[in-house]
Amino acid sequence: MIRTMLRIRARPGAEQEIRAAWRTAAGQIGALPGNLRRELLLDANDPRTFVVATEWADDAALLGYENGPVAARLADALRDRCLPGTADDRRVMRDEPGGHPTILVDVEVTVPATRLAEFRRGHAEVTARMAGIPGYLREELLREPGTDVHHIFAEWRTAAEFHRWVANPAHAREEAGPIAPFLLDFRRRLFHLAAHPGADRAASTGRETDVHTTTDVLIVGAGPTGLTAAVELARRGIDCRLVEKLAVPPAQADKAIGVHCRTMEIWAEQGIAREAMDAGIWLTGNVVFVNGTQTHRMSWELPGLPYAHLGLPQYETERLLTERLATLGVRPQRGAELTGFTQGVDGVLATLAGADGSTQTVRAKYLIGADGAHSRVRELLGLTFSGGLGRFPQLFMLADVDVNWDMPAGHLLRFLHETDGRMDGMLVCVPLRGEGRYRIATLAPPRFFAQTGGRDAPPGFSEELAEPTLDDVQAALDRLAPPGTRAANLRWSSVFRISHGIVDRYGHGRVFVAGDAAHLHPPAGGQGMNTGIQDAWNLAWKVALAVRGLAAPGLLDSYEAERRPEGEEIVGRAVRLAFTDELDRADLERQFLQEMSLLLSYADSPLVGECVTDPDALRDGPRPGDRAPDLGGLTRRGVGHPLRLRDLTGGTRHTLLVYADASAEPAAVAAVPGLCADVRAATRGEIDVYLLLSPDAGEPGLPAPPVVRDAGGEFRARYGVAGTALYLIRPDGHVGFRSQPVDADALRKNLHLVFGGAR
Repeated sequence: MIRTMLRIRARPGAEQEIRAAWRTAAGQIGALPGNLRRELLLDANDPRTFVVATEWADDAALLGYENGPVAARLADALRDRCLPGTADDRRVMRDEPGGHPTILVDVEVTVPATRLAEFRRGHAEVTARMAGIPGYLREELLREPGTDVHHIFAEWRTAAEFHRWVANPAHAREEAGPIAPFLLDFRRRLFHLAAHPGADRAASTGRETDVHTTTDVLIVGAGPTGLTAAVELARRGIDCRLVEKLAVPPAQADKAIGVHCRTMEIWAEQGIAREAMDAGIWLTGNVVFVNGTQTHRMSWELPGLPYAHLGLPQYETERLLTERLATLGVRPQRGAELTGFTQGVDGVLATLAGADGSTQTVRAKYLIGADGAHSRVRELLGLTFSGGLGRFPQLFMLADVDVNWDMPAGHLLRFLHETDGRMDGMLVCVPLRGEGRYRIATLAPPRFFAQTGGRDAPPGFSEELAEPTLDDVQAALDRLAPPGTRAANLRWSSVFRISHGIVDRYGHGRVFVAGDAAHLHPPAGGQGMNTGIQDAWNLAWKVALAVRGLAAPGLLDSYEAERRPEGEEIVGRAVRLAFTDELDRADLERQFLQEMSLLLSYADSPLVGECVTDPDALRDGPRPGDRAPDLGGLTRRGVGHPLRLRDLTGGTRHTLLVYADASAEPAAVAAVPGLCADVRAATRGEIDVYLLLSPDAGEPGLPAPPVVRDAGGEFRARYGVAGTALYLIRPDGHVGFRSQPVDADALRKNLHLVFGGAR
């Protein structure tokens, strides 16, 4: 006999729908050949958590069910009603020993309703006592809905350790004493943890197994871009699956270091900004030397920045995003490589190959390719690089070393050498966490190019070429760095070639590319990683609305319309900067803000708009498509500290800010509750509305929306509002629409561009 148990967690309010879906499926499962038992159990301590348990006569019966229409219908019925799960939520077990030593013990007891509180107190005490027993791992308390039957489901490391504990009456009596009165009449079943029968068959025969699974969104690539997309989808309750062909995450800093100010704002929204700051260092400025002479020095600690420029190795970025994703119940599936996909009007059918030779077929509504410079998704989608993929002729080397010079702390250092006005040497040094530790990038010694036979080396980091030595690093420092500079403690090194280009399209149908799968450029300040994170930040909220059936027909098309021009501009700028000391010395501050993505605007997007009758109205505020700047000085009744605007606009939904000052017509203010109700109905609740009042505006006494005071006048000054006005802020923090005075009809038309699918 084989038993499966699947743990699922209902979305708020969906508990009864899950019960109804199970009642329908249970009858169908019971009619299948080989089914012995099926039941829906409840977590006794969490009314929103269920366990679907089935028992089957043999492997064939289980596989027949899982690959058949009954399981598919049940999965479809549960998908929109459950939160995303993890691989640990499913357990397969047998009633006879197998290869796995772990055992699971199911103790079934009857607890009268009149003694339920006593039993639960006792069980909590038993769980605490058992924590120190050798071999005991964990347990959960389940109950059969509508009955007094409870199941104590315990997991032990080995059968021997369990039987040793049971065989000693004193031990069993001591630990289980608090619930001993309920164990006078109980049923105990012993199971052995097992692999899925498909995996067993593959291991024994050496043949591939084909496992079918479904999800809302399949994400290929668990780098920063893919992880960001997964976090944003999971935050919105969208079932997503993240796969990565690398079996283990990278452990060295051979990729991006710089984390831009805009990315830090995104991380603050995702809840990892503090952890990033704790793990990184601030990059506080840059210094440029040409032929040994300092040509300029700039501080990056500018007033008004939401965050400074952070130095953080990419492997740390991936660690933080992975840990955040785990709190949302999603973990990357490593060692799984995409080998192909097909798509139709309703979804995508993808094939994955496992490191063990197994294959899986995944059905998803959408697919996001975040699989890097050598993207398989890009290849299968038939995307090409506009104008071809460019490659710099030079080979470069990277190294992680300690340097003994006296340079300003936290500064990025660029040493250039020119002969007859032509640059023929370059050394870029980025500080890392640690005393005197730097990431160094420079031209590779000539012998590496000779190893290629004069042919193009492959783009990216080359495994075919030997690693540069400390002597190679020292030779570059001797030529370009201040006299007497010495390098030590080489941790790792690599040779690479810079490629650059951007794909002709960012997707087709239900498949999209993001990050390095869509654009490649020189590693100038971590542009690739930061741009990829912002690709995912832009795409994920739109895909989430599409999955839920709320998106207007053109919403997903806006991803390419908004992000491709930005990618094109960044690629061009990075290529121009690669071999110059600066692009525009006359306006270094603006250039830095541009590099940090703080000036990014989607002003040409088909999604954004405005309705302004006075040409001077809102002139000083952010334009449609601009990043909505944060500010402080807001107050709200019942809150004992000032609020920031991000306290209102943060989250996973749109935010409508309706402003009114003392000059506003009373009728216009009185109409705000009706406007609030209309937009919430039009978006199925996917919008938060706030009424922002100037300090001199009277109290309107409205039942809705919530009232916030612009006590410091910062909103009025920064957003340029007067009288009555409104700003619609998108989930990605950009202005979607604005009007002065409030124009409800124009707002509705704009919302229809996003939520045209809402009913």
